[in-house]
Amino acid sequence: MYIFPRCIIMLLFLGCVNFAFAQKGKATIYKNKNFQAAGLYHDFNRTKDTLVLRSDKKINYLYTANHSAKDDINVRVDSNTYKLPLNKLKKGRNVLVAIQSPLKIVFVVEVEKEFPKPVDETLIAVD
Repeated sequence: MYIFPRCIIMLLFLGCVNFAFAQKGKATIYKNKNFQAAGLYHDFNRTKDTLVLRSDKKINYLYTANHSAKDDINVRVDSNTYKLPLNKLKKGRNVLVAIQSPLKIVFVVEVEKEFPKPVDETLIAVD
């Protein structure tokens, strides 16, 4: 007798949860499985909105090797860790190259749904 109303309430709740998370982007990482690339940890953080690079050696550069020059990323890291927000990547397949001298470690991040860009809160004077 009480099962039917609880099921309806649960379905409504699950529908709202799905709607709340529908605004997020979605990305997939294809890691480099080469044994020489094992020293570079490259994965998403827990919320899956940032790419985390971590290594025991210094990461010199991180860049994208895509065909479009407009949206390419070219960052001098010079650190053992680096976090790249996924909203800086364009939708589609992004080939990323991390340089640890003398190694170039290549992996792919495929952005299926774009991540929302941060809103710039600039004030504009109205006359």
